[in-house]
Amino acid sequence: MEFLKELGIKEVNQGASTGLEWYGSEAGGEINVYSPVDGKFIAKVYQATEEDYDKVVEKAHEAFLYWRSVPAPKRGEVVRQIGQQLRKYKDALGRLVTYEMGKSLQEGMGEVQEMIDICDFAVGQSRQLYGFTMHSERPNHRMYDQYHPLGVVGTISAFNFPVAVWSWNAMLAAVCGDSNLWKPSSKTPLTAIAVQNILADVIKENNLPEGLFSLMIGRGKTVGEKMLNDKRIPLLSITGSTNVGRHAAQVIAKRFGKTILELGGNNAIILTPNADLKMAIPAIVFGAVGTAGQRCTSTRRLIIHESIYDRVKESLLKAYKTLKIGTPLEISNHVGPLIDKGAVEDFTSAIKKVKEEGGNIIFGGEVLEGEGYESGCYVMPAIAEAENHFHIVQEETFAPLLYLLKYKGEVTEAIKIHNDVVQGLSSSIFTNDMREAEEFLSARGSDCGIANVNIGTSGAEIGGAFGGEKETGGGRESGSDSWKAYMRRQTNTINYGTELPLAQGIKFDI
Repeated sequence: MEFLKELGIKEVNQGASTGLEWYGSEAGGEINVYSPVDGKFIAKVYQATEEDYDKVVEKAHEAFLYWRSVPAPKRGEVVRQIGQQLRKYKDALGRLVTYEMGKSLQEGMGEVQEMIDICDFAVGQSRQLYGFTMHSERPNHRMYDQYHPLGVVGTISAFNFPVAVWSWNAMLAAVCGDSNLWKPSSKTPLTAIAVQNILADVIKENNLPEGLFSLMIGRGKTVGEKMLNDKRIPLLSITGSTNVGRHAAQVIAKRFGKTILELGGNNAIILTPNADLKMAIPAIVFGAVGTAGQRCTSTRRLIIHESIYDRVKESLLKAYKTLKIGTPLEISNHVGPLIDKGAVEDFTSAIKKVKEEGGNIIFGGEVLEGEGYESGCYVMPAIAEAENHFHIVQEETFAPLLYLLKYKGEVTEAIKIHNDVVQGLSSSIFTNDMREAEEFLSARGSDCGIANVNIGTSGAEIGGAFGGEKETGGGRESGSDSWKAYMRRQTNTINYGTELPLAQGIKFDI
């Protein structure tokens, strides 16, 4: 395919890079990458060995020692150039995202656009790494706080957003004066290699040190564990399952490292009797089936007032019957494949558990076969009538499975159901009643990191901080003041007088 050649993807690729030099051999094992779109072999990747890891991390640390002294606006200029390079390769990289991961072509292009947008955001942020001044209680003293570069930032990303989440971390970390070490998902290594190739020209043209943007494709039990335990990496941003995040947090905490954790989601939309269903139905369907239900912000639960339940169910069934399922390279298709057959097994297992617990599958749930579905990764998105206390409803099934839940009475009852899960990422309410909307956004309302009114749970903008609460991890990435996570905070006090008064009126005469 032409886009593979344009992005420098070879039949056999090395899996570790300092930005200019590549490492990786048969000694580290290999990954054979197949597309979930058609099941065809794309390319092979040699994984990094522990020896490769040490070389790359050492270069990343050396790059940080240089980069931290470069003025932040000049760091922003490099990020601006990266954004320009991404514009140049947007079509090719978007197609690779789609072909390797399986999301629709529109979503693949949108993911690269998200990378471009975060570059633009980070460029502006490079001139606004602000601190604060405070009044001192001591005469002739000035007190303020400021932020300094942190070090090597490790980014461990997931398959469902194979490039965008890396850019959230790497571009903000770069303007903050940090270098970045990226461990992508082993399910989508080629997009990461392509990004590294795109960055190479910017690194060369600006005479930047090796290691500023590094790549490490390897096993979690070897390379991944080394990252968690490596004191040269003061911060790790990790996107993955709650179990992965729990283990990582414990290991990193033992060495007093920092984490940004983006873990599981069990996102819900509340539909009150005052909802505009013409707006709500498209938002629900996109949230539930977009990226084949493989977003951390995908809509999993729909909490519907009993007075409109039957009408909503009928509208959803009608909408689901119009879904076009097939190759995501065809723009007219709505739903592409799941990432692999393991994800398909998780989907069918969840369908079985819903039935065992007393739920009712009212649409979909089948694995699709025949022409166009040769990869075995295509499924019919499912709708289930269920109850919130079901064990399977309490879990996150990373697939297009939507649960319909009914509530009675006031919106406070819906909010109780909404919050009665261990995850806390994204949430939404559809209502034209101001009091219901404000209740949902109040301290008594949604307990999620993201709470929306009259839009769905999926499709967050980069300008806002992204992240969740409870078992979602508690970290924040992307917009707002998330940049502070990539820096160390320092409080400074300057005495410009001729005496040495102590705080709190303490006297110490000698």
